[in-house]
Amino acid sequence: MAVTFMSTLLLALLFAAAGFAFAQPRVAEVYLQNGNFEEKPDPRNVKKTRLIGKYALPKWEINGLVEYITGGPQPGGMYFPVSHGTYAVRLGNEASISQTIKVKPGQWYALIIGASRTCAQDEVLRISVPWQTGDIPLQTLYSLNGDVIAWGFKASSSVIKVTFHNPGVQEDPTCGPLLDAVAIREFYRPMATRANLVKNPGFEEGPFPIFNSTNGVLLPPRQNDLVSPLPGWIIESLKAVKFIDSKHFNVPFGNGAIELVAGRESAIAQILRTVPNKVYNMRFTIGDARNGCHGSMMVEAFAARDTLKVPFKSEGKGKFKTASFRFKAIESRTRITFYSAFYHTRVHDYGSLCGPVLDQVIVSPVA
Repeated sequence: MAVTFMSTLLLALLFAAAGFAFAQPRVAEVYLQNGNFEEKPDPRNVKKTRLIGKYALPKWEINGLVEYITGGPQPGGMYFPVSHGTYAVRLGNEASISQTIKVKPGQWYALIIGASRTCAQDEVLRISVPWQTGDIPLQTLYSLNGDVIAWGFKASSSVIKVTFHNPGVQEDPTCGPLLDAVAIREFYRPMATRANLVKNPGFEEGPFPIFNSTNGVLLPPRQNDLVSPLPGWIIESLKAVKFIDSKHFNVPFGNGAIELVAGRESAIAQILRTVPNKVYNMRFTIGDARNGCHGSMMVEAFAARDTLKVPFKSEGKGKFKTASFRFKAIESRTRITFYSAFYHTRVHDYGSLCGPVLDQVIVSPVA
């Protein structure tokens, strides 16, 4: 997923010339302009931490109470996790930041965001592009040093406005989501084949992070397959699942995989085209990400009326196993679903949720 130094330099020059952020075919993810907020505002536009003026934050448009903060310990005993640089922004009550970017009409994209809550309240980050809006809950902390989250959308025009908004009203008006990085990635629509009915079976199309995300990328709950940040798949659970890459985790095959980090509340699904009464074979691989997630694991797989429970004893060494079973299609559309039966945390970090890894899902007709 890496690009050469010259490619990176060319992208930077194009950004400067055009005045917009955009995505190129088959290149790595790119930051939005000042997407890591390291370009400081003019000191005259900052009062303590509060940004004063609609354009006080370079390359962004702000509305409401937006703070420009430094990561680390804060007055009053609080701590702000800023994992992707030094600076971040905090969105107070009803506050928002937005940026206009260039995209391709009809193309799929994912916004990749470093975000976390800053207070104990039930905080939500609302993301909007033309014709699409989604709320990302931040109450559950999946890692203690801040989470990276992906949100998918389909571009409706060549120029769109991306907005990040705090819709909540808290007792403390400064409480709200913390953003420390924003990138964008272009996706290609995955296709099934005769040999495998599953689209994006090995999770090779996914929200690979431009920043060094050693905790993976969370895929928010309740995302349908048309705008999912994991192309081809539905995130149908109450909690997020995690996209992991081979650079930072043990991945059984290829560059990407899924970690089911929240037990039965963390599930992915896909709807396949099938022939009623025809028998199919489903094969998939499970394992551990070699990230300190130990213990007795179990992945449950569903297809039509059939179920398979696959136990796996994790020692945290990156081992994996393959399982398979047959099912008979009932209708012309068959839903396959995977989730973890148990809840897990890392051995040396009980504040970080983890779970079994899923990769290489293959569904093929039985001759």
